Amino acid sequence: EQPIFSCRAHVFQIDPATKRNWIPASKHAVTVSFFYDATRNVYRIISVGGTKASFPTRPFTITPNMTFTKTSQKFGQWADSRANTVYGLGFASEQQLHQFSERFKEVKEAARLAREKSQDKFELTNPALNIAAPQDLSEDLQSPPVLCVNGPGEDKLYRSQSADIELSSEKERLKKMLSEGSICEMNWEAELFTLQDSNTKLVAALHEANANVEEWKKQLAAYQDETERLRDQVAELEAHSGKHRPGDIEKDELAQSLEELESLLKAKDEEIQMLQSKKSDFHELEQEREEAIHRLQELEVRNMELERRVQGAEQTLASTLEERVRAESELHRIIDILDVKIFDLNDLRQSLTKLIDK
Repeated sequence: EQPIFSCRAHVFQIDPATKRNWIPASKHAVTVSFFYDATRNVYRIISVGGTKASFPTRPFTITPNMTFTKTSQKFGQWADSRANTVYGLGFASEQQLHQFSERFKEVKEAARLAREKSQDKFELTNPALNIAAPQDLSEDLQSPPVLCVNGPGEDKLYRSQSADIELSSEKERLKKMLSEGSICEMNWEAELFTLQDSNTKLVAALHEANANVEEWKKQLAAYQDETERLRDQVAELEAHSGKHRPGDIEKDELAQSLEELESLLKAKDEEIQMLQSKKSDFHELEQEREEAIHRLQELEVRNMELERRVQGAEQTLASTLEERVRAESELHRIIDILDVKIFDLNDLRQSLTKLIDK
């Protein structure tokens, strides 16, 4: 297998228990690659973090019926029907998401062409499979099923299918409400995970910077003490210049040492100012994280409201089903009575016919 495309992304998998929440498959961004198997003529997706695969538990083949869906600016997902699960990818930028989506479409199209080519080869090697279907069954396949009760010598009784149509539309509406709430919750959870990852990195960098600042402060204090000591020595040497005049070379060395210490102090001051600016950026990110948490809480409240509405709709649907069952039982009872009456009428008609003949 040869890799044809690779990128970095956060990997998620849908919770198999709830089918609504995302479970992160890796703590950090991992490498997601498309591979091409030339011997089998198939395309597969493999995600590897470090030295072991993070998802799926086994690499799976891309089929033409798979669809990669963008659910937000930096998040996308697709379903694996054979594993009965859904995978999600969170990218660092919208451009990376667009590149992965375009490459997914290209690989899916290549998989479709490969499948058509293999099917053409199979049909050429098996000509007996090219048998046309009989046309006599077309009318039977196109006509919808109708329930009826037949009585001898009487018209047929047909039952309407409107109740089934209403129930199916109600089910579709419930599925749509559940899918909208689940997609919104998945998007917010993915963004929250990305913010938490960034927050962890910033906290680690801040701790490291604080440790460096403390060390630099100690070095700065040591340099200042050394500078004061050298200045005292210079002052002492200048005070005793009449009796013990130092040489020109020693003065040059002292002046050079002072200049080096002053430049080092300036560099440390600049580093301290840069770390202080990073602290302000960290506070801004902290505020953004709090806002994201607040929005997630609002989304949870909205999701609870949707769940209550769905429960109410389910109760209504259950009562409708009960009424339908009762109506069907009543209809069957009436039909049984009609059958008995028809049977009695037939017996009476035969008796009258015999009497007339006599």
